[in-house]
Amino acid sequence: MQRIRKHNMEKLYPFLFEPNLHAIVWGGKRLRPYKGLESSDEPIGESWEVSGVPSSTSVISNGAYAGENLNHVISQSPARILGGKVARNYGGKLPLLVKFIDAEKDLSIQVHPNDEMAKREHGKFGKSEIWYIIDAKPGSYLYAGFKDEITPEEYKRRVAEGTIVDVLAKHMVKAGDVFYLPAGRVHAICGGILLAEVQQSSDVTYRIFDYNRPGMDGKPRELNTELASQALNFHVEEEYRTQYNDVAGRANRIIDSPYFSVRVTEMMDTFHRNLIKYDSFIISMCIQGDCKIRMRTTGDEILLREGHSTLIPASIADYDVIPLHGKTRILDAYVDNMDRSVGSMITRFLHITSK
Repeated sequence: MQRIRKHNMEKLYPFLFEPNLHAIVWGGKRLRPYKGLESSDEPIGESWEVSGVPSSTSVISNGAYAGENLNHVISQSPARILGGKVARNYGGKLPLLVKFIDAEKDLSIQVHPNDEMAKREHGKFGKSEIWYIIDAKPGSYLYAGFKDEITPEEYKRRVAEGTIVDVLAKHMVKAGDVFYLPAGRVHAICGGILLAEVQQSSDVTYRIFDYNRPGMDGKPRELNTELASQALNFHVEEEYRTQYNDVAGRANRIIDSPYFSVRVTEMMDTFHRNLIKYDSFIISMCIQGDCKIRMRTTGDEILLREGHSTLIPASIADYDVIPLHGKTRILDAYVDNMDRSVGSMITRFLHITSK
């Protein structure tokens, strides 16, 4: 049983976390070295970087809350850590889950339900997500969406025949590519890809096809063909890859979705980030190059190493990112709650110009 300690919540700081690695049949051997951990032969498929999912919740590794469950710490001061609107809208729960994923082999063909279906069937959030490709071996590809529009009847027939991949959109990938996967979009990461994933805080996945392979326990992996047929969106899009500008020294917008906003920044020099206006926690994933994060409100510093992530509480989200060995690349995820009303914009302008 976890030992519960009481703390003075006056002092908040960026949280770092204990390793939370998941061995999976399709996993590889890149995540441990990427995170500076000792290598092993275990096939590690996922590193749950920041998680409030009850089955695998993050444990804080630094500062006064070291050793404590993230959900417990959030519960002591949800508005200051998550942001006021986030805390109200999500019942004081962390609404995002971020991971690093290493696919040595192909993942199952799968889909996730939307909020309505997930709540009805499982009492959980739905799952929309985004992939940022960190590295891809030559010839690597993934599946996202359908290339041909099919009927639910054809879907079931192709699943039974093992030909469902024939109607999926296949995408060759390279480092820096991004794919947004709203709930209902069929997808699969394939072998040779290392990526960062930002998603709604949910562990609901419907496997459609898994190449008839056994799981880690040697037994066939469960398929969810019928539930998947209810969750799937069969519409064909013209473009599945997310287009964005990648300019050094800027926080480049990747996506603003109803569930999360994501930015990527490559920097060589100290980079100031003031995100307090969003009234949201910030999750920063260090994609490349070690850095320090120095809080402007408190002067506190943390060392954020490549392959690691931090959660910065909403109330102190004014900070500098300081590269330590040349170039650093950071992926930020948060919930955009900025007040864009005319009155708020005028107030903010007057505040800035009065300084």
